[in-house]
Amino acid sequence: MNPPATGYDLAIVGSGGAAFAAAIAARAKGASVVMIESGMVGGTCVNTGCVPSKALLAAAEARHRAREGRRFPGIRTEADPVDFTSLIDGKTALVEDMRADKYVDLASEYDWEILAGTARFTSGPALEVARDGGGTATVEAAHYLIATGSTPWAPPIDGLAQAGTEVPSGRQAGYLTSATAMELDRLPESMIVVGGNYIGLEQGQLFAHLGTRVTVIEALDRLAPHEEPEVSAVIEDVFRDEGIGVRTGTTVTAVRRDASGYTVAVARGGQVSELRAEQLLVATGRRPATDGLGLEQVGVETGERGEIVVDEHLRTGNERIWAAGDVTGHPQFVYVAAAHGTLAADNALDGARRTLDYHHLPRVTFTTPAIAAAGLTEAQADAQGHTCDCRVLPLEYVPRALVNRDTRGLIKLVAEAGTGRLLGAHIIAEGAGDVIATAVYALTNEMTVRQMADLWCPYLTMAEGLKLAAQTYTRDVAKLSCCAS
Repeated sequence: MNPPATGYDLAIVGSGGAAFAAAIAARAKGASVVMIESGMVGGTCVNTGCVPSKALLAAAEARHRAREGRRFPGIRTEADPVDFTSLIDGKTALVEDMRADKYVDLASEYDWEILAGTARFTSGPALEVARDGGGTATVEAAHYLIATGSTPWAPPIDGLAQAGTEVPSGRQAGYLTSATAMELDRLPESMIVVGGNYIGLEQGQLFAHLGTRVTVIEALDRLAPHEEPEVSAVIEDVFRDEGIGVRTGTTVTAVRRDASGYTVAVARGGQVSELRAEQLLVATGRRPATDGLGLEQVGVETGERGEIVVDEHLRTGNERIWAAGDVTGHPQFVYVAAAHGTLAADNALDGARRTLDYHHLPRVTFTTPAIAAAGLTEAQADAQGHTCDCRVLPLEYVPRALVNRDTRGLIKLVAEAGTGRLLGAHIIAEGAGDVIATAVYALTNEMTVRQMADLWCPYLTMAEGLKLAAQTYTRDVAKLSCCAS
């Protein structure tokens, strides 16, 4: 057994966005830090989440645009078949470079140690670390931060193996997750995607744009079920126009695997049918990664989904143990995890008692067109007792969309009747993720739609659509000249 590692101000379990933000903040205070990681340094975002998925989405979109070819008069393009091995190799190289530059090298620069191994709490509290390569170490610190993130979750479906793809044919069927789908060694001819929220939408369209025949199954009555109904209708039309199968209000009841692929039994409105595909991707959400941490030994409670129960300051039931990021069950975005990490370091080491406000938290689904939102939906505003005044502006009234020759999409504003105060903004459009940042500032500053309508906005940008949508409250934008204020 290795000798105990003691005397740290902060010991962090995990090495993703929350962990690194906390470590950087702690080192800026002069605190000593140790980090324990059982897998790949960098966590989900850089290794199996944001970075690789968006890199592949960009590549798939480039191919799709080339195959589309006739969007602009006089322009003809075409696309060769996908060299899938090279595509995946390129993604892997990008991930490795970013992991080194933004994580491993940063730890060296800020001078904290990363222990490779599996950590488990013991009474004290302390951490017992089973080191990769053998041996154990005991880590003791003034404060501990749990930042172990989340892992893909699958519902209990008959025949669906809770494992990877390398499963013998028979009753149980292996399946792909959003992570393992990006490690395939060849492009599948067909794929069934279970789940029509942001992960399923992104991955489904990604493979469809690469040439795979895709069907998306969603148990609720529409794709993007947590977005505004108008947004859901647009993305469903887009998917169907692109040849992507859409099965909403449909549940998967059983899965079988044989040598040629998967048979998926589905039920809708009492009718049962079967679908066939070479690959099956389950994109039904993620669960906090808390198994094996020994939380019961140190008085740290977990909730129904395995999330660590924390107070508004991210402190657990043990006054020396904190948690940050996906493992808390809070919104699963890397920018939330990063904010959590800094906040936890401030609160643990300085007693800052800081909190976070999620009211105007933006979200983006990187489909084509992209989906973005911040603030309240119309239904949420109604439920909170607001009298709403909503406007929907189709992209055919946005000059940027017209010159792009792509008017698929809309902008919806949710405002409070009477005052005109903006309560929520919802966009499906090219560049929606960039546009929503403007709405966040408007929401944070409690602007009215009249104030938004009067602000400066550069012409021929998609952000101008927000101004135009705000103008619909007082005028008919169809009767404005192109750049009328």
